[in-house]
Amino acid sequence: MTRILSFILFFLLCVAVTTTEGQTMNESKKIQSVPKNMSYGMLLDSARHYLKVDADLSIQYVEESLRSLNTKKVRSNGEVAASYALLGDIYFFWKAYDLAASNYEIALKDMRSTDDIIPVKLNLARCFTLEKAYDKSNQILFSLQKERKLSPAQNVGIKEGMGDNFRGLGKMDQALEFYNEGLDIASKNNLSGKIIDLNTKIGEVYFKKGDASNAERFYSNSVNVAQQQSVQQEVIQNEKLSDYYRSSNQLDKEIDLRKSNLKKVESLPGNSADTLTTQSLNYDIADAYVTQKKYVEAIPYLNKSIAVASEVKDLKTEKNALQRLSEAYKNVGDYTNALESYQKYVDLVDLLYKEKEKEIEDVGEFNKALALQQNRISILEKDRELSENKIEYIEKEQQLTEQSNRRQRYIIYSLIAGLALLVVAVFMMYKSNQQKKITNNLLALKSLRSQMNPHFIFNALNSVNSFIAQSDERAANKYLTDFSTLMRAVLENSEKDFIPLSREIELLSLYLKLEHARFREKFDYTLEIDEKVNVDAFFIPPMLLQPYIENAVWHGLRYKKDKGHLEVKLLQKDKETLLITITDDGIGRQKSRELKTKNQLLQQSKGMNNVSSRIAILNDMYKDKLSVKVTDLHENGAGTQVVLELRR
Repeated sequence: MTRILSFILFFLLCVAVTTTEGQTMNESKKIQSVPKNMSYGMLLDSARHYLKVDADLSIQYVEESLRSLNTKKVRSNGEVAASYALLGDIYFFWKAYDLAASNYEIALKDMRSTDDIIPVKLNLARCFTLEKAYDKSNQILFSLQKERKLSPAQNVGIKEGMGDNFRGLGKMDQALEFYNEGLDIASKNNLSGKIIDLNTKIGEVYFKKGDASNAERFYSNSVNVAQQQSVQQEVIQNEKLSDYYRSSNQLDKEIDLRKSNLKKVESLPGNSADTLTTQSLNYDIADAYVTQKKYVEAIPYLNKSIAVASEVKDLKTEKNALQRLSEAYKNVGDYTNALESYQKYVDLVDLLYKEKEKEIEDVGEFNKALALQQNRISILEKDRELSENKIEYIEKEQQLTEQSNRRQRYIIYSLIAGLALLVVAVFMMYKSNQQKKITNNLLALKSLRSQMNPHFIFNALNSVNSFIAQSDERAANKYLTDFSTLMRAVLENSEKDFIPLSREIELLSLYLKLEHARFREKFDYTLEIDEKVNVDAFFIPPMLLQPYIENAVWHGLRYKKDKGHLEVKLLQKDKETLLITITDDGIGRQKSRELKTKNQLLQQSKGMNNVSSRIAILNDMYKDKLSVKVTDLHENGAGTQVVLELRR
């Protein structure tokens, strides 16, 4: 059972484990309270001090600064704007770009100085870019071009931002135009950091356009400028050039450059080498060798990567290196070391899964805390607006007592504004709830997609062991190759809600081949596709049919005394609908239930519940795209048919 769970975790984490970026709040940390009676300036200075260390405490200081302004009889709009601009900076650093944009917009309403407005607008445009709202970002950046007080760095930022936006929109020629304009300004003003960045981005765009010559030229320019700055900068840019060589399949150049980089990193003093990850460099070199099928050359670099990664607790790199090492040993015929490396890989996947669960929990709590604090600040903003309205009302009442009609109209307008705010608030709450629902559906779907019935994986590997034990190395190698091909395809498609039906048929054919290889004496199978079916016109969730076929084999045909038959058909019902039928002449569902233990029934139920949940979520997101019906074929319960309707 332990091994089964290990393999489940293996496939979950191949999908779920990603590089952790940024920082999260520590739940166990005691929240510090903001000292009372601090001046407005000290509160903002404290907020800046904690900005990159403790988001919660930094926001508390900004909140207190706004509260202190609300107690003043005379408030400066510039101070209010500064508080909201700093709040935007906090959210921006912690990657809450929607909240950052909201607070930057509030700050801009009260700003008067061009020197203050320009950097806030640049940050707001950057938020929209990161949120993929490219047109909104460009609107701000185009308006900023008209400003006369722009510094060279700000000018470069505008050009780079517009280049990023057009690149995001897929307009590569316009992106190149703005990147080159930014590069000219940066070069004239010796802004080396931006010169490096823009050369790299121009190289990326040329590579995207298929212009390999120009792509390599600009990547090399980045490296040349970086060489004049520091060894660390040179290594970073060399890595980007190495990545380009990998993408353009220039593997020999990639290997040579990464080896050179590795020597530079290992020669750096202090902790610099740790920062630049020698374990990753060793892994990348080995990965290139594996791609070239030079497994013997790859093995030493993989072992070095594993050793360093283990020492510095870089579990992700260690996991990847162990997987590649197992593959390399298998291809050189060292099956003992291949199996040993693979078992270490599975054990590490288990550990990473637990860490990922804790990380997700921490991120959830962090986002909740940010939302609660933003709500409190929104209330402060409303209180400030109400206070200003009240003061304005009193002043008008004192000065214009004779204008009662105007005063009444003002009250009515205020009520309408309040109602409008309420409507907007309700709408925003509704929109937020809808977004949460979509996010939860995506998370649930991602989790369900990453699960695969452990019986097949476990028994498939047992089949490999059996072939090896029988000295049938050829059969074992063939079976393992097919099994690896299927697993790699499953992982490649694991992030997708739908894949082309033609691709699903390829995976299904390979899966049927593997199952038939294991139970050749138990059943034969046919896979029939109606000639009217255009397999490229339909899309289907990846590996959706596999659990039904597995049920047919394992719970129907496997227990049949004589040889059975499994039939899979694809028929065109109408122009928009495809029928997929899976029919077996096994012992039937009722007889299968009678033969199973409670635990086996539970495992089968979980597998089918997983499929039902996937279909329910996909139908909720894509408006009833799929439907499934399972029926018994005969009165005595023998034979089962699954009918799946797939709509475009």
